[in-house]
Amino acid sequence: MSRYPKMGRRKISYMFPSLHQDIVDAVSDKIASPEFHKEDSDSAANNMFSTHVMGRFRCYNNACPSHGWSSKMVAIWIRGYSMGRYNAVVFNQRCKCCTKLGSLKLDKESYVERVAYRLKKWAGITLEKSYVAPRKGPPHESSLCEGCKRGICPQTNNSWYS
Repeated sequence: MSRYPKMGRRKISYMFPSLHQDIVDAVSDKIASPEFHKEDSDSAANNMFSTHVMGRFRCYNNACPSHGWSSKMVAIWIRGYSMGRYNAVVFNQRCKCCTKLGSLKLDKESYVERVAYRLKKWAGITLEKSYVAPRKGPPHESSLCEGCKRGICPQTNNSWYS
């Protein structure tokens, strides 16, 4: 995604149906074209998986000295539904200085790689576990992560993460 959401669009979580074609392209050599499930709900999901992607956040609080931050641990909740449907929810983070919700600029490459990998695994494709380089940067702030608050972030809930 090339820009941050508009100031009024900060939310607890986001879905990115605009990246669906990128997911289709990433899995088309292994599985039939999946369909994006627009409803943000765990009900009727056959599979659920927590992982993380990367992104940048911007703080729009004029009284806050922070202009933004990057994170290599942005919680994402991937769900699989019947008939090849899926969706992925990416959770926002709060500013360390003022605790207001940030505006997310998603790292498209990490999102597409993680979602495509999980869809292939659920389809029974044998894959090597993807390599995740050691993370450099500040430690994950669970109190500022909306995924952690919901028990979904892989930093706080290892039962969903493998």
